[in-house]
Amino acid sequence: MPAIKYELIKTCKQTGARLGRVHTPHGSFETPVFMPVGTLATVKTMTPEELKELGAQIILSNTYHLWLRPGHELIKEAGGLHKFMNWDRSILTDSGGFQVFSLSEFRKIEEEGVHFRNHLNGDKLFLSPEKAMEIQNALGPDIMMAFDECPPYPAEHEYMKKSVERTSRWAERCLEAHARPEDQGLFGIVQGGEYEDLRRQSARDLVSLDFPGYAIGGLSVGEPKDVMNRVLDFTTPLLPADKPRYLMGVGSPDSLIDGSIRGVDMFDCVLPTRIARNGTLMTSEGRLVVKNAKYARDFGPLDENCGCYACRNYSRAYIRHLIRTNETLGIRLTTYHNLYFLVELMSKVREAIREDRLGDFREEFFETYGFNRPDAKNF
Repeated sequence: MPAIKYELIKTCKQTGARLGRVHTPHGSFETPVFMPVGTLATVKTMTPEELKELGAQIILSNTYHLWLRPGHELIKEAGGLHKFMNWDRSILTDSGGFQVFSLSEFRKIEEEGVHFRNHLNGDKLFLSPEKAMEIQNALGPDIMMAFDECPPYPAEHEYMKKSVERTSRWAERCLEAHARPEDQGLFGIVQGGEYEDLRRQSARDLVSLDFPGYAIGGLSVGEPKDVMNRVLDFTTPLLPADKPRYLMGVGSPDSLIDGSIRGVDMFDCVLPTRIARNGTLMTSEGRLVVKNAKYARDFGPLDENCGCYACRNYSRAYIRHLIRTNETLGIRLTTYHNLYFLVELMSKVREAIREDRLGDFREEFFETYGFNRPDAKNF
């Protein structure tokens, strides 16, 4: 049996979105799914038990950051990432490519890999497809990502073409260097920016290598959401129907729904946890900034339509007090709520697909959430 297997359960007659199940060595999860991000082997402020309680089935950790601290050799010695962080469900690791290109101002791209500086102390480092595989094989996630180049947005067509060709060559090297294909699935990453011809070229190259799954990279990097949706419209149909499709770095509620409608199965983003630390909440009626003064005497829950632990037990006034006084419990509660909100949203998306009404669900959600209002303050 392959390490990763995709099972199609249902296709929504209204939108073409798909309900599926991904099987991994550490369990199965239904898709479309949102994956909380645990950059340094922890989803900030959350315990693994709390993540299970709120319904998370798979989480993401970061190759680059774990390579630097505490080091992949130490995590391997501990028995791998699952044992190290006490998480017995599925884990996906990214390749570290995005961090190399986004955190380091001084980098040099060569055919062999990328020379850059450690963003913590300035030390010189080198990351190649082979090194990215070595690190991820040691970390031991269920799903690994091929090492790719992450071009900026916007980028000229000529530059993007060379980047896509390099990413394809690196993908082949990643497959050759992958030491544990029997229990770790390696996904290829389709690049190409907003250019349809380059997305087609990238997809064609990677599909020919027969990865067990495919990611769509280079989106949610500053482009307008209509551009993202347009790229998804012509990219997802290029990917195999019998393998999972993963849209990297996307986590706003509207994009999760729009991506699902366009055939995406997996999503991840730091958005819900990052904004939670600033007291910003995702609620059934839209964006809520609990730090605002108008909530000082609001003794209702963060969201009257939410059943999460924070909403069942604490008021807006109390959580506002905790956030404003820098009490850790405050960001724990807001983080729990935001993650619960997105996990529940994806559960509702799956149910809507099952009932052939995802298009109707989108319209209802956008109207209630305020995405249809031109003055709406959303994500």
